[in-house]
Amino acid sequence: MVDLTAMIVSLFSVLVPLKGWYAPHQPIEVMIQHDSPVVLVMTGFDGTRLETEKPTRIEPGQTVDLKKLYPSLRVGTYLAFAIPEGRTTREYVGTPLVVQLRGDERPGAPAGTVVVRVEPLVKAIFETDAGEMVAGFYYDEAPNTAGSFIRLAREGFYDGLTFHRIIPGFVLQGGDPLGTGTGGPGYEIDAEFNARPHTRGVLSMAREGDPLEPQLPPRSEYANSAGSQFFICLDYARTRHLDRKYTAFGMIVEGDAAIDAIAQTPIKDVNTGTPVNPPVIKRIRIEAVTAASDPYPKMLQRLIEPTTQPSLVEP
Repeated sequence: MVDLTAMIVSLFSVLVPLKGWYAPHQPIEVMIQHDSPVVLVMTGFDGTRLETEKPTRIEPGQTVDLKKLYPSLRVGTYLAFAIPEGRTTREYVGTPLVVQLRGDERPGAPAGTVVVRVEPLVKAIFETDAGEMVAGFYYDEAPNTAGSFIRLAREGFYDGLTFHRIIPGFVLQGGDPLGTGTGGPGYEIDAEFNARPHTRGVLSMAREGDPLEPQLPPRSEYANSAGSQFFICLDYARTRHLDRKYTAFGMIVEGDAAIDAIAQTPIKDVNTGTPVNPPVIKRIRIEAVTAASDPYPKMLQRLIEPTTQPSLVEP
Protein backbone atom coordinates (compact mmCIF):
# COMPACT_ATOMS: atom_id res chain seq x y z
CA MET A 1 0.00 0.00 0.00
CA VAL A 2 1.27 3.49 -0.89
CA ASP A 3 2.13 5.62 2.15
CA LEU A 4 0.12 8.70 1.21
CA THR A 5 1.35 10.74 4.16
CA ALA A 6 5.00 10.10 3.28
CA MET A 7 4.27 11.00 -0.35
CA ILE A 8 2.63 14.29 0.62
CA VAL A 9 5.46 15.20 3.00
CA SER A 10 8.08 14.50 0.33
CA LEU A 11 6.18 16.62 -2.18
CA PHE A 12 5.56 19.63 0.01
CA SER A 13 8.61 19.39 2.26
CA VAL A 14 7.61 22.02 4.86
CA LEU A 15 4.05 23.24 4.23
CA VAL A 16 1.81 20.18 4.09
CA PRO A 17 -1.90 20.68 3.32
CA LEU A 18 -4.08 18.00 4.88
CA LYS A 19 -5.78 17.59 1.49
CA GLY A 20 -5.84 19.17 -1.95
CA TRP A 21 -9.43 20.42 -2.07
CA TYR A 22 -11.49 22.13 0.61
CA ALA A 23 -15.18 23.06 0.71
CA PRO A 24 -15.81 26.74 1.51
CA HIS A 25 -17.08 25.94 5.01
CA GLN A 26 -14.03 23.83 5.89
CA PRO A 27 -10.81 25.11 7.49
CA ILE A 28 -7.86 25.29 5.09
CA GLU A 29 -5.53 23.25 7.25
CA VAL A 30 -1.78 23.17 6.68
CA MET A 31 0.75 21.32 8.81
CA ILE A 32 4.34 22.49 9.37
CA GLN A 33 7.03 19.86 8.79
CA HIS A 34 10.27 21.51 9.84
CA ASP A 35 12.88 21.17 12.58
CA SER A 36 12.42 24.72 13.87
CA PRO A 37 9.68 27.38 13.99
CA VAL A 38 8.85 29.25 10.79
CA VAL A 39 6.96 32.40 9.91
CA LEU A 40 4.03 31.75 7.60
CA VAL A 41 3.64 34.45 4.94
CA MET A 42 0.91 34.71 2.34
CA THR A 43 0.97 36.93 -0.71
CA GLY A 44 -1.23 37.54 -3.69
CA PHE A 45 -0.02 35.89 -6.88
CA ASP A 46 1.46 39.27 -7.79
CA GLY A 47 3.64 39.21 -4.66
CA THR A 48 1.60 41.66 -2.56
CA ARG A 49 1.92 40.59 1.08
CA LEU A 50 -1.28 39.90 3.00
CA GLU A 51 -1.74 41.25 6.50
CA THR A 52 -2.77 38.93 9.32
CA GLU A 53 -4.51 39.63 12.60
CA LYS A 54 -2.72 36.83 14.47
CA PRO A 55 0.95 35.89 14.95
CA THR A 56 2.24 33.72 12.13
CA ARG A 57 5.13 32.09 14.00
CA ILE A 58 4.35 28.40 13.64
CA GLU A 59 5.92 25.63 15.69
CA PRO A 60 7.14 22.36 14.11
CA GLY A 61 4.33 19.86 13.75
CA GLN A 62 1.65 22.47 14.32
CA THR A 63 -1.43 22.56 12.08
CA VAL A 64 -2.91 25.96 11.24
CA ASP A 65 -6.05 27.15 9.49
CA LEU A 66 -5.19 29.67 6.77
CA LYS A 67 -8.72 31.06 6.89
CA LYS A 68 -8.34 31.98 10.56
CA LEU A 69 -4.87 33.42 10.08
CA TYR A 70 -5.97 35.40 7.02
CA PRO A 71 -9.67 36.25 7.36
CA SER A 72 -9.37 38.68 4.44
CA LEU A 73 -8.99 35.79 1.95
CA ARG A 74 -11.46 36.15 -0.89
CA VAL A 75 -11.89 34.57 -4.32
CA GLY A 76 -8.42 34.74 -5.87
CA THR A 77 -5.00 33.08 -6.07
CA TYR A 78 -2.46 33.28 -3.25
CA LEU A 79 0.98 31.90 -2.40
CA ALA A 80 1.97 30.60 1.05
CA PHE A 81 5.63 30.58 2.16
CA ALA A 82 7.42 29.12 5.19
CA ILE A 83 10.25 31.46 6.20
CA PRO A 84 12.81 30.81 8.95
CA GLU A 85 12.79 33.53 11.58
CA GLY A 86 15.02 36.45 10.67
CA ARG A 87 15.03 35.63 6.95
CA THR A 88 13.49 37.48 4.00
CA THR A 89 10.59 36.25 1.89
CA ARG A 90 13.01 35.13 -0.83
CA GLU A 91 14.77 32.88 1.71
CA TYR A 92 11.82 30.56 2.24
CA VAL A 93 12.20 26.85 2.95
CA GLY A 94 10.47 23.97 1.21
CA THR A 95 8.03 24.56 -1.62
CA PRO A 96 5.44 27.37 -1.57
CA LEU A 97 1.77 26.44 -1.78
CA VAL A 98 -0.65 27.79 -4.36
CA VAL A 99 -3.95 28.52 -2.61
CA GLN A 100 -6.84 29.16 -4.99
CA LEU A 101 -10.22 30.27 -3.69
CA ARG A 102 -12.37 29.58 -6.72
CA GLY A 103 -15.73 31.15 -7.48
CA ASP A 104 -18.55 30.04 -9.76
CA GLU A 105 -18.08 31.88 -13.05
CA ARG A 106 -21.33 30.74 -14.64
CA PRO A 107 -23.73 33.57 -15.54
CA GLY A 108 -26.08 34.35 -12.69
CA ALA A 109 -24.15 32.30 -10.13
CA PRO A 110 -23.90 33.74 -6.60
CA ALA A 111 -20.67 35.46 -5.62
CA GLY A 112 -18.20 33.91 -3.21
CA THR A 113 -15.95 30.89 -2.89
CA VAL A 114 -17.30 27.53 -4.02
CA VAL A 115 -14.14 25.45 -3.53
CA VAL A 116 -10.52 25.86 -2.43
CA ARG A 117 -7.62 24.21 -4.25
CA VAL A 118 -4.22 23.85 -2.53
CA GLU A 119 -1.20 22.50 -4.40
CA PRO A 120 2.58 22.91 -4.56
CA LEU A 121 4.05 25.64 -6.73
CA VAL A 122 5.80 23.96 -9.67
CA LYS A 123 7.79 24.88 -12.74
CA ALA A 124 8.35 23.15 -16.08
CA ILE A 125 11.73 22.30 -17.60
CA PHE A 126 11.60 21.67 -21.33
CA GLU A 127 14.41 19.36 -22.45
CA THR A 128 14.87 19.84 -26.21
CA ASP A 129 17.41 19.17 -28.94
CA ALA A 130 18.45 22.81 -28.65
CA GLY A 131 18.81 22.96 -24.86
CA GLU A 132 16.60 23.54 -21.83
CA MET A 133 13.87 26.09 -21.20
CA VAL A 134 12.31 26.85 -17.80
CA ALA A 135 8.74 28.08 -17.41
CA GLY A 136 6.33 29.20 -14.71
CA PHE A 137 2.54 29.00 -14.86
CA TYR A 138 -0.31 31.52 -14.68
CA TYR A 139 -2.15 29.84 -11.82
CA ASP A 140 -4.20 32.99 -11.33
CA GLU A 141 -5.44 33.45 -14.89
CA ALA A 142 -5.49 29.95 -16.40
CA PRO A 143 -5.60 27.37 -13.57
CA ASN A 144 -7.41 24.66 -15.53
CA THR A 145 -5.19 24.99 -18.59
CA ALA A 146 -2.02 25.03 -16.49
CA GLY A 147 -3.32 22.05 -14.51
CA SER A 148 -3.97 20.04 -17.66
CA PHE A 149 -0.52 20.83 -19.06
CA ILE A 150 1.16 19.90 -15.77
CA ARG A 151 -0.73 16.62 -15.57
CA LEU A 152 0.10 15.64 -19.16
CA ALA A 153 3.77 16.51 -18.65
CA ARG A 154 3.98 14.53 -15.41
CA GLU A 155 2.50 11.49 -17.13
CA GLY A 156 5.04 11.64 -19.98
CA PHE A 157 2.62 12.77 -22.68
CA TYR A 158 5.07 15.24 -24.24
CA ASP A 159 8.16 13.04 -24.07
CA GLY A 160 9.49 12.43 -27.58
CA LEU A 161 7.04 14.73 -29.36
CA THR A 162 8.19 17.53 -31.64
CA PHE A 163 7.79 21.18 -32.56
CA HIS A 164 5.82 20.39 -35.70
CA ARG A 165 5.10 24.00 -36.68
CA ILE A 166 7.70 26.77 -36.70
CA ILE A 167 6.93 30.25 -37.98
CA PRO A 168 10.07 32.42 -37.52
CA GLY A 169 9.26 35.65 -35.72
CA PHE A 170 5.83 34.31 -34.74
CA VAL A 171 5.48 30.99 -32.83
CA LEU A 172 6.96 27.57 -32.11
CA GLN A 173 4.16 25.01 -31.85
CA GLY A 174 4.35 21.52 -30.37
CA GLY A 175 2.54 18.95 -28.26
CA ASP A 176 0.79 16.97 -31.01
CA PRO A 177 1.21 13.17 -30.68
CA LEU A 178 0.49 12.83 -34.41
CA GLY A 179 2.92 15.56 -35.43
CA THR A 180 0.45 16.86 -38.02
CA GLY A 181 -1.29 19.64 -36.10
CA THR A 182 -4.47 17.55 -35.77
CA GLY A 183 -3.73 15.44 -32.68
CA GLY A 184 -4.41 15.87 -29.00
CA PRO A 185 -4.95 14.10 -25.67
CA GLY A 186 -8.48 12.88 -26.42
CA TYR A 187 -10.20 15.70 -24.53
CA GLU A 188 -10.67 19.44 -24.86
CA ILE A 189 -10.17 22.32 -22.41
CA ASP A 190 -12.54 25.23 -22.05
CA ALA A 191 -10.93 28.54 -22.97
CA GLU A 192 -9.46 30.71 -20.23
CA PHE A 193 -8.82 33.81 -22.33
CA ASN A 194 -7.24 36.48 -20.16
CA ALA A 195 -5.49 39.83 -20.20
CA ARG A 196 -1.94 38.46 -20.17
CA PRO A 197 -0.22 39.61 -23.38
CA HIS A 198 1.32 37.14 -25.81
CA THR A 199 4.82 38.57 -25.45
CA ARG A 200 8.03 36.71 -26.23
CA GLY A 201 8.35 33.48 -24.27
CA VAL A 202 4.67 33.23 -23.35
CA LEU A 203 3.12 29.76 -23.46
CA SER A 204 -0.34 29.63 -24.97
CA MET A 205 -2.72 26.94 -26.14
CA ALA A 206 -3.33 26.16 -29.79
CA ARG A 207 -6.95 25.64 -30.78
CA GLU A 208 -9.10 25.18 -33.86
CA GLY A 209 -9.52 28.37 -35.82
CA ASP A 210 -13.00 29.78 -36.38
CA PRO A 211 -13.74 30.53 -40.07
CA LEU A 212 -15.39 33.79 -38.96
CA GLU A 213 -12.21 35.13 -37.37
CA PRO A 214 -10.89 37.80 -37.22
CA GLN A 215 -14.12 39.62 -38.01
CA LEU A 216 -15.79 38.05 -34.94
CA PRO A 217 -14.55 36.52 -31.68
CA PRO A 218 -14.19 32.72 -31.81
CA ARG A 219 -17.42 30.87 -31.22
CA SER A 220 -17.54 28.49 -28.23
CA GLU A 221 -16.96 25.30 -30.23
CA TYR A 222 -13.70 26.80 -31.51
CA ALA A 223 -12.69 28.72 -28.38
CA ASN A 224 -13.04 25.56 -26.28
CA SER A 225 -11.12 23.24 -28.62
CA ALA A 226 -7.63 23.32 -27.03
CA GLY A 227 -6.09 20.04 -25.91
CA SER A 228 -2.37 19.37 -25.64
CA GLN A 229 -0.92 21.53 -28.40
CA PHE A 230 0.82 24.66 -27.16
CA PHE A 231 2.90 27.38 -28.72
CA ILE A 232 5.74 29.62 -27.60
CA CYS A 233 5.51 33.25 -28.71
CA LEU A 234 8.51 34.84 -30.42
CA ASP A 235 7.78 38.50 -31.15
CA TYR A 236 4.92 40.56 -29.70
CA ALA A 237 4.82 42.71 -32.82
CA ARG A 238 3.39 39.66 -34.61
CA THR A 239 1.58 37.89 -31.75
CA ARG A 240 -0.27 40.89 -30.28
CA HIS A 241 -3.46 39.96 -32.17
CA LEU A 242 -3.64 36.68 -30.21
CA ASP A 243 -4.38 38.52 -26.95
CA ARG A 244 -7.71 37.51 -25.36
CA LYS A 245 -8.34 35.06 -28.21
CA TYR A 246 -5.99 32.29 -27.06
CA THR A 247 -5.30 31.03 -23.56
CA ALA A 248 -1.94 32.28 -22.29
CA PHE A 249 -1.10 29.94 -19.40
CA GLY A 250 2.57 30.47 -18.58
CA MET A 251 5.89 31.96 -19.57
CA ILE A 252 9.37 30.69 -20.37
CA VAL A 253 11.82 32.80 -18.37
CA GLU A 254 15.06 30.88 -18.99
CA GLY A 255 16.32 29.41 -22.24
CA ASP A 256 16.32 32.22 -24.82
CA ALA A 257 19.15 30.53 -26.69
CA ALA A 258 17.08 27.35 -27.08
CA ILE A 259 14.07 29.35 -28.30
CA ASP A 260 16.20 31.12 -30.91
CA ALA A 261 17.86 27.89 -32.04
CA ILE A 262 14.51 26.16 -32.57
CA ALA A 263 13.15 29.21 -34.38
CA GLN A 264 16.03 28.96 -36.86
CA THR A 265 15.20 25.37 -37.84
CA PRO A 266 15.11 24.93 -41.65
CA ILE A 267 11.53 24.92 -42.97
CA LYS A 268 10.37 22.80 -45.90
CA ASP A 269 6.93 24.40 -46.22
CA VAL A 270 6.70 28.07 -45.31
CA ASN A 271 2.91 28.06 -45.64
CA THR A 272 2.42 25.46 -42.91
CA GLY A 273 5.64 26.04 -40.99
CA THR A 274 6.57 22.37 -41.32
CA PRO A 275 10.28 21.86 -40.45
CA VAL A 276 12.62 19.72 -42.50
CA ASN A 277 13.58 17.89 -39.31
CA PRO A 278 11.16 18.77 -36.49
CA PRO A 279 13.04 19.56 -33.25
CA VAL A 280 12.34 17.00 -30.54
CA ILE A 281 10.91 17.67 -27.09
CA LYS A 282 12.90 15.06 -25.25
CA ARG A 283 10.99 15.56 -22.04
CA ILE A 284 9.07 18.13 -20.02
CA ARG A 285 9.89 17.80 -16.33
CA ILE A 286 7.59 19.19 -13.67
CA GLU A 287 9.54 20.09 -10.54
CA ALA A 288 8.64 21.67 -7.22
CA VAL A 289 9.83 25.25 -6.83
CA THR A 290 12.42 26.01 -4.15
CA ALA A 291 14.16 29.22 -3.10
CA ALA A 292 17.27 28.06 -4.94
CA SER A 293 15.38 27.54 -8.19
CA ASP A 294 12.35 29.81 -8.53
CA PRO A 295 11.36 31.28 -11.92
CA TYR A 296 8.34 33.18 -10.57
CA PRO A 297 10.00 36.45 -9.46
CA LYS A 298 11.45 36.83 -12.96
CA MET A 299 8.12 35.92 -14.54
CA LEU A 300 6.22 38.45 -12.42
CA GLN A 301 8.78 41.13 -13.23
CA ARG A 302 8.31 40.54 -16.94
CA LEU A 303 4.54 40.78 -16.52
CA ILE A 304 4.80 44.33 -15.24
CA GLU A 305 7.28 45.45 -17.89
CA PRO A 306 6.03 47.31 -20.98
CA THR A 307 4.66 45.01 -23.65
CA THR A 308 6.40 46.82 -26.49
CA GLN A 309 9.32 44.50 -27.04
CA PRO A 310 11.98 44.64 -29.74
CA SER A 311 12.06 41.71 -32.11
CA LEU A 312 14.52 39.14 -30.82
CA VAL A 313 14.06 36.75 -33.73
CA GLU A 314 14.40 37.73 -37.34
CA PRO A 315 10.99 37.54 -39.10
